[in-house]
Amino acid sequence: MGISLGLVGLGAFGSAFAELFKSHPLVDRVALCDREAARVAHFANSPAFRDKFSPKDAYTSLDDICRSDVDALVIITQHWLHAPQCVQAMEHGKHVYSAVPVISIPDGDETLAWCDRIIETTRRTGQHYMLGETTYYHAGAMYCRRKAAEGAFGHFVYSEGEYYHSFDSPCCDLREVIAHRLASAAGQEWAALLAEYRRRGAQDGPMHYPTHSTSGPLSVMRAHPVKVCGWGTPVWTDDAYFHDGLFPFSNETALYQLSNGATMRICEHRHCGLIRETFRVYGTEAAFENDTWIAKEQPTALTAAEMRDPLPPEVYAAFAAIDGNAGVYDGHGGSHAYLVHEFVDAIAHGRRPAINAWDAARYTAAGVMAHKSALKDGEVLAVPDWGDAPA
Repeated sequence: MGISLGLVGLGAFGSAFAELFKSHPLVDRVALCDREAARVAHFANSPAFRDKFSPKDAYTSLDDICRSDVDALVIITQHWLHAPQCVQAMEHGKHVYSAVPVISIPDGDETLAWCDRIIETTRRTGQHYMLGETTYYHAGAMYCRRKAAEGAFGHFVYSEGEYYHSFDSPCCDLREVIAHRLASAAGQEWAALLAEYRRRGAQDGPMHYPTHSTSGPLSVMRAHPVKVCGWGTPVWTDDAYFHDGLFPFSNETALYQLSNGATMRICEHRHCGLIRETFRVYGTEAAFENDTWIAKEQPTALTAAEMRDPLPPEVYAAFAAIDGNAGVYDGHGGSHAYLVHEFVDAIAHGRRPAINAWDAARYTAAGVMAHKSALKDGEVLAVPDWGDAPA
């Protein structure tokens, strides 16, 4: 028996996931929700949705869809709304999938408080939470988790993760992303909130959105940060992207002591000469770097196809029917199909999904504390931890 789910947020990013969620074989019914009715109508009128969507399942408010009888909500709204909307959904008895990040706001203490609240709500309500972190399902991450499960790395000694994404990247200009967000009704509300953060003297930074760089190595090693020291690069440009009273640093780099005794270096850079999202892991017996497995000093270059976990045949077939076989591995390094399958399969079978609330908090807190350290000129700080997810 399949599940019913509501898609909340049908903008540019939400639209990239809508048909995947609808097409999964374990999804029997789909509801649509966006505060802009035209976005709901776009999918409601699509022939591709006729088999699983009914006009009664169209909503223009989160409050209304939370009162519906769907099993789960997929929340792909603006980044400052994710955490409160996920808590609201769980309080109404819904399992939730959240787009990344957990929340992105200029106040690190508030971010940590939201991590705490999401875990508390998950524990108390019994509802499942999953963070849709794309790096977790990059091909290399899947491969390394398999090798780690075999013990092939030996003892982990060091790792690196980085998300280099310059604000003026030709392939994804962050100024344009912000302008697009602010153009919506929700964006105007965010502009007012930002003004209040500025008034309070909040200090934002790239490490407040760290999960593209932290999730890869931490998920492979199944470890968490214990201590961190971080440093920031002063803003070297007059571009308005940084000069809004919130950003003391354009780039941030951190070094961590991990719970397994290894160390980890993480970079979140927004003023650099490239765009790259990757990680490397080193053990006493083997290492992984640049899509290459190195054991006993013998390198083996790997293709994405060799590194990916297989999708169940029926799931692959359903996704391939959308726009051909190549489309299955579209989206952020081929991660979208895996994120959708993991959440749907977990909810349908009553199990806790990967990238659960506890994992999401670990990936996020690592960055919050790195930013705090950078503001203190590299002072070594403890990283809070909420423990492992209950079995």
